[in-house]
Amino acid sequence: MTDPAPRSSKAEQTRQSIIDAAMRLFRSGGYDQATMRAIAEEAGVSVGNAYYYFSSKEHLVQAYYDRIQAAHAEASEQPLADETDFNGRLRGVLLAWVDVAEPYHEFAGKFFKNAAEPSSPLSPFSEDSTAAREAAIELHRRIIDGSDLKLAKGLRDELPELLWLLQMGIVLFWVHDTSEGQRRTRDLVDQSVPIIDRMLRLTRLPGVRGVVDDVVGLIHMIRP
Repeated sequence: MTDPAPRSSKAEQTRQSIIDAAMRLFRSGGYDQATMRAIAEEAGVSVGNAYYYFSSKEHLVQAYYDRIQAAHAEASEQPLADETDFNGRLRGVLLAWVDVAEPYHEFAGKFFKNAAEPSSPLSPFSEDSTAAREAAIELHRRIIDGSDLKLAKGLRDELPELLWLLQMGIVLFWVHDTSEGQRRTRDLVDQSVPIIDRMLRLTRLPGVRGVVDDVVGLIHMIRP
């Protein structure tokens, strides 16, 4: 979570300038090489001012997570408003993420090795990433709640987080996707979502419900 700071127009402009400067330096030289002093100089503020808004580089990355999440939520409004079919809603939301993340693709590849470390505050699974993670899971809950998908309650309760984990898998694929405009990632979404849709609809069949209950129980067991 980013540190609190006054949100007057001038303060918000300074805050955004620091974030933008950090993103430029992360893209050009990598996360490890970008110091808070260099970020402050790039933003045209004092080092003390940079630390006033962000106590560390990690908090700057959290601001990046928050920015991406807010943009993703906004871009998802159209498919959520236009579609009631679960397939179309999930596909639209996942492709919306690829669209809003595309400008950050090169940067994401450079800092991913830090975010992939389980103990890192940059990890999307970390306590520091709680706000962005919970917002993303809530977005997936909206996909389900406004759709035509019928599920057993136990699976329905767990599915938003499972869909977020699916998104994290797509993010990992996207990070390594060197195709133009991340075409392969878009193809992955197009081809995988109908399979997920069919599998979820099959869970209503009597012979499958027992297995679903076992899977939900396993999720409860492994969750911290």
